[in-house]
Amino acid sequence: MRFTLPRDLYHGKDALESLKTLPGKKAIVVVGGGSMKRFGFLDKVEAYLKEAGMEVQLFEGVEPDPSVETVMKGAKAMQEFKPDWIVAVGGGSPIDAAKAMWVFYEYPDTKFEDLITPFSFPTLRTKAKFCAISSTSGTATEVTAFSVITDYAKGIKYPLADFNITPDVAIVDPALAATMPKKLTAHTGMDAMTHAIEACEYTDPLALHAIEMINEYLVASYNGDLDARAKMHDAQCLAGMAFSNALLGIVHSMAHKTGAAYSGGHIVHGCANAMYLPKVIKYNAKEPEAAARYAKIAKFINLPGNTDEELVDALIARIREMNKDLDIPTCIKYYEGGIIDEKEFMEKLPNVAELAVGDACTGSNPRSINPDQMAKLLKCCYYDEEVDF
Repeated sequence: MRFTLPRDLYHGKDALESLKTLPGKKAIVVVGGGSMKRFGFLDKVEAYLKEAGMEVQLFEGVEPDPSVETVMKGAKAMQEFKPDWIVAVGGGSPIDAAKAMWVFYEYPDTKFEDLITPFSFPTLRTKAKFCAISSTSGTATEVTAFSVITDYAKGIKYPLADFNITPDVAIVDPALAATMPKKLTAHTGMDAMTHAIEACEYTDPLALHAIEMINEYLVASYNGDLDARAKMHDAQCLAGMAFSNALLGIVHSMAHKTGAAYSGGHIVHGCANAMYLPKVIKYNAKEPEAAARYAKIAKFINLPGNTDEELVDALIARIREMNKDLDIPTCIKYYEGGIIDEKEFMEKLPNVAELAVGDACTGSNPRSINPDQMAKLLKCCYYDEEVDF
């Protein structure tokens, strides 16, 4: 086992200013759709990097759920500009995309297929170091060894995993999170809760504290409390440190493989996690060790119950209660008013189940699962049915 974090993590008020201290000659800044520019953060990032003595180039417009094509386009821009720092600013999408761009910048002959096998990346930092600045409180990609890239031709999200892509510097400044829209606050917050619950024992000091904070502050953050929003920005980062070093489970496998599978639209990652988490806890709790872990979590946040079974049920009830308070639907059928067609869902179910079992996160789930069981579990997530197998 290995425990890896960014070498430097700057957090708290005005943490963004730490960019002034980065030593280098050229920085490429990778950003998303425009919110960082709109709220003035992109100008600040550019100004601080220039103050550090660097020439700065922007790569803008990374889409939500970034594509292989965007990654290749960004890598080409890097190959032409030749930066010694890659600075990614925004939510999970621009940071994830920049991590993948980094590989193709340093190794232009690499194929995307070469990266799909977990922990198979070539050695990075031959040309550039990486700084991640998060604006959302959920993915924690600023401290993790993960990146999720979508192959739209295949309709599959690929979780890429390698300690090489853990950023060198992470900046967690609450001012950036204060600008999150309400729905994004809910979805990214439950993504963070899933990270902390799916992480395993060695990282419990981080995971349990993150769960406690998310339980206490997420709903208040959703309702506009900016102090709670700042607490959530720290909590999601702690959850990220935990899961990056303990891996995840089938909630993420299912979210990865259902996210881009249907013609009605995308199932947003954090929302998918929130809907699937109660069902997966119930499925995994048939394994006594997993049940004991969930019971420990429930006790830690003072939920009622005397037996492991009672405590597991209390944890499931609490997650469902949080989802309700965050206006997250109970199941896929009601997602965004019903955009995922029932007939299409059932037709694609065997294939999606097969892909989810083969996802990189399935191997670290506490209970094994086969494609038939996965199909049943996904069906429970579509209709909000009881998991009794």
